[in-house]
Amino acid sequence: MSRNTATAERGQGTGNRGPASIACLAFVALLSLAFWAGALWIVQQIMGLMPLG
Repeated sequence: MSRNTATAERGQGTGNRGPASIACLAFVALLSLAFWAGALWIVQQIMGLMPLG
């Protein structure tokens, strides 16, 4: 029995992978920036509660 053409053509669509890859990297960079901004904010809040002295 021959292969299904829908699954056979699926592997050939690598031409549009560039923009999707760049968008994925940008999204990951945005998530990491948001994570570290939140972590710094939490540290600043904790440092504000503790008396230095």
